[in-house]
Amino acid sequence: MIYQANINSQRMLHDFDRVLIWSAILLLSLGLVMVYSASIAIAEAGRNTGGYAAHFLVRHSAYLLVGLLVGLIAFQVPTQAWQKYSFHLFLLGMLLLVLVLIPGIGREVNGSRRWLSLLVVNLQPSEFMKLFMVIYAADYTVRKTAHLDSFRKGFLPMLIAMLVIGLLLLREPDFGAFVVITIIAMAALFLGGVNLKLFVGLISFLVAGLLTLIWVEPYRMQRIVGFMDPWIDPYGKGYQLSHALIAFGRGEWLGVGLGASVEKLFYLPEAHTDFLLAVIAEELGFIGVATVVALFSGLVIRAFVIGRQAAMRERHFAALVAQGIGVWLGVQAFINMGVNMGVLPTKGLTLPLMSFGGSSIVANCVALAVLLRVDWENRQLMRGFAV
Repeated sequence: MIYQANINSQRMLHDFDRVLIWSAILLLSLGLVMVYSASIAIAEAGRNTGGYAAHFLVRHSAYLLVGLLVGLIAFQVPTQAWQKYSFHLFLLGMLLLVLVLIPGIGREVNGSRRWLSLLVVNLQPSEFMKLFMVIYAADYTVRKTAHLDSFRKGFLPMLIAMLVIGLLLLREPDFGAFVVITIIAMAALFLGGVNLKLFVGLISFLVAGLLTLIWVEPYRMQRIVGFMDPWIDPYGKGYQLSHALIAFGRGEWLGVGLGASVEKLFYLPEAHTDFLLAVIAEELGFIGVATVVALFSGLVIRAFVIGRQAAMRERHFAALVAQGIGVWLGVQAFINMGVNMGVLPTKGLTLPLMSFGGSSIVANCVALAVLLRVDWENRQLMRGFAV
């Protein structure tokens, strides 16, 4: 019986992409450890934490458990069902974004209204809107394949949808989520074979729009100025970036040791969320950061390989969903890392699968479950089984 159980477990492993699974497991596990390390001082001094050092560890563990359970449920859903209800999910995301802006329903924190209070936890709709956009954009591209050379029939509906989403997100404001969602939609159209001239024109329009949004908002311009030279005003506009760079400098090759970060001791703002990578750099050094980059690279590459395998079997919706998830996680990770390293202007985006945040962790786990479902269906079809 033990021998048979081992054979069954080996067969089960062959039903999944092991590189993808191990990359996700290692990122989630390292994230849990580093969130605890980065948040101990904040938890001990916080009024809402009762001085309990493991406050954020317990909450993050709970979010991970919920994310894995919801992901397990999402894995049971065939990709055809995701495609069938893609527009309904898109409308649900839009409704949640509207509810966030209604006084008394949406919760405001630090000047931003991005959360819906669910008594025990807060729900951040923009995180789930990223997943819904992946699914909707994939379905839209497949349905509009014959019209992707036409601006009116191929581009205009998606452009209108993006403008509405952008209006809602900028009212919160959540500029970072808008950028990620826009990139997801554009990537789906590009991968779907859109007319190159129209695509370049639309990209130019969107870039001009994003630059205008930065220009008209003083706080966004201040972030650009602080990004260009954080040492001009290290206690003001350049505060976050200057301390992130100090953390990277202190880490050198091997880091100062797990738990030994100084910058997390109330110097580096949002150490357990937006600037978790800076704490990793300080405590685990270049080796730690390189490991994180390698794991994300492996995850994104496998997402595109899974998408290509689906496309070879003429499963075009599944292919675009897999590649869309790869674009989402890869772009958001790239932006977060770029901000931490001073390569990009400061933007409030978490590091996927690692940073503290319930909505982000659950949405990421569901996305990975959908990606694994695409891979599983590919393998079943390769063996001649129906899915």
